[in-house]
Amino acid sequence: MIPRTNERATQFDPATRSKISLGQTPSIRAQGLSHYFGIGELRKQVLFDNDLSVYPGEILIMTGPSGSGKTTLLTLLGALRSVQEGKLEVLGQSLVGASPRAMEEFRRQVGFIFQAHNLFESLTATQNVRMALELCQPHLSAREQLTKAQEILQAVGLENRMHHRPKQLSGGQKQRVAIARGLVHEPKLVLADEPTAALDEQSGRTVVELLQKLAREKQTTIVIVTHDNRILDVADRILTLVDGSIRSDALVKEAAIITQMLARCRVFEQVTPRTLTRVADEFKIESVAAGQQIIRQGDPGDRFYLIRQGRVSVRRGHPQEQVTELTEGDFFGELALLSGQPRNASVWATEPCLLYWLNQDRFRAALADTLTLESEVREAYFDRQ
Repeated sequence: MIPRTNERATQFDPATRSKISLGQTPSIRAQGLSHYFGIGELRKQVLFDNDLSVYPGEILIMTGPSGSGKTTLLTLLGALRSVQEGKLEVLGQSLVGASPRAMEEFRRQVGFIFQAHNLFESLTATQNVRMALELCQPHLSAREQLTKAQEILQAVGLENRMHHRPKQLSGGQKQRVAIARGLVHEPKLVLADEPTAALDEQSGRTVVELLQKLAREKQTTIVIVTHDNRILDVADRILTLVDGSIRSDALVKEAAIITQMLARCRVFEQVTPRTLTRVADEFKIESVAAGQQIIRQGDPGDRFYLIRQGRVSVRRGHPQEQVTELTEGDFFGELALLSGQPRNASVWATEPCLLYWLNQDRFRAALADTLTLESEVREAYFDRQ
């Protein structure tokens, strides 16, 4: 049978698993991360025992209600606050117990983009951006720094505003200068708090495409706090923080694949696409070696399976004979969960497999959650508020 591993550790898509198999180290690794504000009787906990791993090249979008701890978590990742409780490694460096000097040095490796532009009013757009290079890449010549500053300003659409001071710029233009400043030194980690809030649709799209390019070509890890639904399509993962705890860490591309797979399962044919999308976020993923038994005939049924990659053999009887072979996109294990009876067949992996699985309680809850079309429409309109 498949070993019952820690569920948090199984929530990786195949692309992330390939990074793990290659021995790639996470850019961000947090374990049991908690944080408090105030002292004595006024001490209030704002983050609660959070675990998080983010790999090079991933774009993570963080959402959640106001006051849920998103900005606090972001500032911990950027060494703008000291770690109080738990473990935190970022870019291969432990930030637990780091000295102020070490935190300052670390921050030079990070690109920060915040809502408050914090531009120097006496400097031009080019000079504001160049300051980041003077701090983070002082080995570059003045000409090289100037060239890089101008190139990044052109990339964010400010080629005609390079020599303007902040008071001569609109709010959106100031935000784009701040974004250029955060990206000009090509950091390995970018932390952004509402980077597109002040931008129109075209400018916002230009910025997120620049972030995508940085992630793809430079393997930069990007963490974005946002309420801007227009940029959700760039996310590899969407993390939802509620009341200081990570409530959901959804792998966007994998969730779409699971939803499509579920839509082809006859057992879910009465479940609407909107509900299937919610169900997809409940699945876990397991690696199974060739020759490993997944289900044993006669055992109680406790999981429903989808085959993401690989091939399995379904066998029945004593001695067991193959009944059928299943491959990518197929599913199994539903009969025992529907009937409450023991497994009526065994299943073996005939080659290395990646399997999605859903436990019995969530499987039954998903089948019960067959909303009417009218209910779906009402929920969709409510979500727009």
